[in-house]
Amino acid sequence: EATINFPRFLFPLLSNDFRRKIRATTEFGVQYNYQIRPEFSRIIASANWSYKWGLQRQRAQHRIDLLDINYLYMPSISQEFRDKYLNNEQNYILKYNYDDRLIVRTGYSYTYNSAGQALMNNAIIGNSYSIRFNFESAGNLLYAFARMTNMKKNEDGEYSLLSIPFAQYVKGDFDFAKNIVIDNRNSIAFHVGAGIAVPYGNATIVPFEKRYFSGGANSVRGWSVRSLGPGGYKGSSDGQMDFIKQSGDIKLDLNVEYRTHLFWKLNGAAFIDAGNIWTIRSDSEQEDGVFKFNKFYKQIAVAYGLGIRFDLDYLILRFDGGMKAINPMETGKGRYPITRPRFSRDFAFHFAVGYPF
Repeated sequence: EATINFPRFLFPLLSNDFRRKIRATTEFGVQYNYQIRPEFSRIIASANWSYKWGLQRQRAQHRIDLLDINYLYMPSISQEFRDKYLNNEQNYILKYNYDDRLIVRTGYSYTYNSAGQALMNNAIIGNSYSIRFNFESAGNLLYAFARMTNMKKNEDGEYSLLSIPFAQYVKGDFDFAKNIVIDNRNSIAFHVGAGIAVPYGNATIVPFEKRYFSGGANSVRGWSVRSLGPGGYKGSSDGQMDFIKQSGDIKLDLNVEYRTHLFWKLNGAAFIDAGNIWTIRSDSEQEDGVFKFNKFYKQIAVAYGLGIRFDLDYLILRFDGGMKAINPMETGKGRYPITRPRFSRDFAFHFAVGYPF
């Protein structure tokens, strides 16, 4: 990837005085991602035009993605992979995510941290809180253009630009974290994160790159990355391609963490995590994964664990071990592993850089 930043607000037909008054930076970027596997090869090429600026001594930061174009291209897919996964009509989620796709999006994000410049090496001095909000929308202009020009739909009922179907969705994320200092060695951190992505118009599924997943070093740490949910989904019988099926349109994360300084550059932590992901629409390939108001709270997974952090001044190395406490993917006695913990079944180890939130 490559980016170039201009320390001014660049936009056609604007006066120099107006550009100077808006203390924003302009960013242009291009990215190219190439993946090759025995089953397929996959290319993601993108370009973006965005603005960002900070206010109130950098406590608040704004970012506007004026235009972000992503092209997902599948140069080759083995016949065996097609026959086993993509040609089966029930595997619509897989088929959608292994077709060529165009994503043209705009977005806005806002970040506020009450500590401002008191942030040092991911460690917050004193009580503080942070808020992050993100909103993005894709495909609306292309959909309007397709309707106005009476563009023909493909065999899947999608409008296509140059024979490339485009995604259409709206997505919003909210994140809140608060740090409470007990003394110069101890603190408690709380975190709430939620998000929803809704496909509509030209799409019935949100592209895989824009969907949510749960589990991992920054989520519910009793599960490895992308292995929790959606809802009470138990996984396929053969375990194949579950990383695609274990994704969703709605996400909820709840975390509380006690942090303490041990000695030298070594810090410790004890945490409790809760959360899951859900889908908006019911699908036979993600059984029991759809979000329902009278049921979702019963599908919230819970984990607990301990962590060690090495504060090396310029970065923080984090090692966390989580244990499952409530497992919505199981039934009966297996639903509550906290009463009968089994290390080989319930433990997940995570290595990461920086704090989880």
